[in-house]
Amino acid sequence: MKKLSLFVLLLCATASFAMPLASSARSMVPAELQQLVGVDYRALKDSPTAQQLKDQVLPQDLKSFESSLKGVGIDAERDVDQLNFISFRTPKVGIQTVCVAQGSFSAKAVLKKMKLKKIMAKKYGTSSVYPMSNGFVMTFLDDNTLAFGQDASLHSALDAHDGKRPSLDSNPTMSDQMAAVDGAPVWSVLDQEGTQAMMRSALGDASKVADYDTVKKRIQASRYTMSFQSGVNFDLTVVTADSMTAATLSSLLKAGMLYKKMSATPSEKVALDSTTVDSDGSNLGLHFKSDDQKFQALMKSPLFAAVSH
Repeated sequence: MKKLSLFVLLLCATASFAMPLASSARSMVPAELQQLVGVDYRALKDSPTAQQLKDQVLPQDLKSFESSLKGVGIDAERDVDQLNFISFRTPKVGIQTVCVAQGSFSAKAVLKKMKLKKIMAKKYGTSSVYPMSNGFVMTFLDDNTLAFGQDASLHSALDAHDGKRPSLDSNPTMSDQMAAVDGAPVWSVLDQEGTQAMMRSALGDASKVADYDTVKKRIQASRYTMSFQSGVNFDLTVVTADSMTAATLSSLLKAGMLYKKMSATPSEKVALDSTTVDSDGSNLGLHFKSDDQKFQALMKSPLFAAVSH
């Protein structure tokens, strides 16, 4: 779970399913946030395209997450309403990850089953931490919110929860990005370093020109969402320091797309034709809107692989 590619924007359904990050979960997000992804599990069930996207771009360790939940009596498909994947940077360890699940399960019921299995908790700070399968550990933040991950990662996140390290609220850049998307059925925010890497990958050979090296330090963060209403909508916003940077990135990305089309398959070309790039003030925007069939072609394109990882 140390690669940026483990954290991606997933998918969403109607606004009626909107579910913001729980305050108990937000409190354990460290200030050094790299990426945060919110997934509304209820939105995955009604769309075949959404299910295909889930299989293609969800974190590789998702099955381990789901298996671990099942080991404590929680069925992800039935009991989980939302999953949040939180990755954050640490000086000595690198990128750490925790997952937060919200749903219709009950802490009392889960802990009762664990007690019958003689699974005992260990105290860490103010929290009771229980072992799970696949090497994970878990703790309940409230009766319907469960945080889990590797032992060291969960401890780091609990340090933020207990005020032993700065939390998300002390990072205004990432807090502002969350404010723009939190509450959507599915959303993602990415920090400066991660966004720079994403843009370099998306630009391909176009990133080798001098202009990109000049502007990349003025890239600040990014956010992106998807909607499956009336076809498929994909929207990426890259936040930069000024309008000149956004306009330059827009030009470079357009050039990169033209270059990719030269070697693209017919279906990929159709998908790329449904993608637009523009700049609005200091923000770069990439937008894709099409039907399910064209989107399935886009999922196989190098451009989508770059901007969705």
